[in-house]
Amino acid sequence: MEKIPYRAGMELALREARKNFRTLEGGPFGACVVKDGKVVAAARNTVLRGDATAHAEINAIRKACRKLGTHDLTGCVIYSTTEPCPMCFSAVHWARIGTIVHGTTISDAKRMGFHELEISNEELKALGRSKLRIIKDVMRRECLELFRAWNAIPDRRTY
Repeated sequence: MEKIPYRAGMELALREARKNFRTLEGGPFGACVVKDGKVVAAARNTVLRGDATAHAEINAIRKACRKLGTHDLTGCVIYSTTEPCPMCFSAVHWARIGTIVHGTTISDAKRMGFHELEISNEELKALGRSKLRIIKDVMRRECLELFRAWNAIPDRRTY
């Protein structure tokens, strides 16, 4: 059992996502990686800095790998404000992270104007015969609020 409850991990991911409300460097997306009940890395989406792969999950995985000195994140949990896209799901798989915890869905992001491939993590898990554990709808209301707040920003950009 984790020392950090799902709510605490998601609150950290939400806090990371909210940083973009000031910087406008990415969308309303945040993530954090936890191992043995301790936060290893937290990051936000920074795609609008000029890197299409700089999703919150990818940034958090990169930080966690650097901090732990390995590509193998076995035993870790990743928290994401929104269900990871196919690229991020694959990165989670390749990093050997065991659990994904997310708040909103890829379909929610698409409805809010983001350029998403509507392939759910459950579909990817089934297609790839992955053993990843997926925990959905953690703090869903708060994660949906990120989208509403983002859409209220006049100079925001979606991608």
